[in-house]
Amino acid sequence: MIRTLITADRNILSFPIPKNYIGRVIEIIAFPVDEEKDEIQAKKKEVSFDAVSIDTRGFKFNRDEANER
Repeated sequence: MIRTLITADRNILSFPIPKNYIGRVIEIIAFPVDEEKDEIQAKKKEVSFDAVSIDTRGFKFNRDEANER
């Protein structure tokens, strides 16, 4: 895998690829770097575990019981 950051000075770009990529299908994705950060931040959701409330006072974990079959 090759990752390269390029600042375009015109609307046509060319770049060399390794010899072992010749004849293979390769994927090229182009997007501005600042958009990537915005997308990642938009995808992050705040996770909340307050939907279930269980009183565990007095509970003792029994490993043998948990592993019984």
